[in-house]
Amino acid sequence: MELRQIQYFIEVAKLEHVTEASYVLHVAQSAVSRQIFKLEAELGVDLFVRDGRKVRLTPIGKMFLGHMEQAIQVIEKAQQEIQEFLDPERGTVRIGFPSSLASHLLPMVISAFRDHYPQVHFQLQHGSYRELIDSVIKGTLNLSLIGPVPKHDKQIQGDTLFLERFVALLPASHPLAEQSSLKLSQLRNDMFVLFPAGFVLRDLVIGACTAQGFEPKISFEGDDIDAIKGLVAAGLGITLLPEIALNDNVPRSAVKVRLEDPQVTRSVGVITPNNRELPPTEKLFYDFLKNYFATIGQFNIG
Repeated sequence: MELRQIQYFIEVAKLEHVTEASYVLHVAQSAVSRQIFKLEAELGVDLFVRDGRKVRLTPIGKMFLGHMEQAIQVIEKAQQEIQEFLDPERGTVRIGFPSSLASHLLPMVISAFRDHYPQVHFQLQHGSYRELIDSVIKGTLNLSLIGPVPKHDKQIQGDTLFLERFVALLPASHPLAEQSSLKLSQLRNDMFVLFPAGFVLRDLVIGACTAQGFEPKISFEGDDIDAIKGLVAAGLGITLLPEIALNDNVPRSAVKVRLEDPQVTRSVGVITPNNRELPPTEKLFYDFLKNYFATIGQFNIG
């Protein structure tokens, strides 16, 4: 079985047409047909049912396709890793991130990194807290920014980059909107706009309120930060959000107010797998992240 045969087989399976596949592969139609026949003869099974000029996979062909697509992914990853070993400064960084770090932190860090390594490419993957952790564990990703940094999962390593404060976001008409700071206990009678159950930001807010002796009353839920900010601006409740999520992006008819008693914080950092090494380019970015935040010290939104 040759790599060329596998590539031809996958393209024909996708297009269900030998001639169209030959156009995509930039080879003669007869060459594609010949390699497919050779592959079937070697395996001793029919991978396709011929229907005039079109073809479709047999049941065993569908099973074989799944395995071959996985094999090609492994081969392509190996080729990429070899290229990165030869020249890490021209490789690719695949990194996950949550929505709360998308608008300010992620662009800032990538921009700073590319000042030093302009040839590195990035593939970005957005996800929820649990999705990002699972992606690193399963190998879909090797790196993810995250907050808070998980502490008790033995399959991943978490490195804290900085501690981030939460602030209160209030409607502009709120009685406390003109204060420079407030105590969390002052919000015990307000209606809250929070993320749905299962979101880590919701758990952090509820935990902070519970520690102050009250359970927040929830008026609305939303799984998008911009939607939550919009509901607050419309006067439908108040919320607590990480300060990064509000950097230069406070909606009209809303104000952010510093929390002083207590300060509500979360750790923000990067997670990597414990059971495998980072490819060279991603190791380059990982080391840059740690040095970058060590250099600038305590992260300052303002």
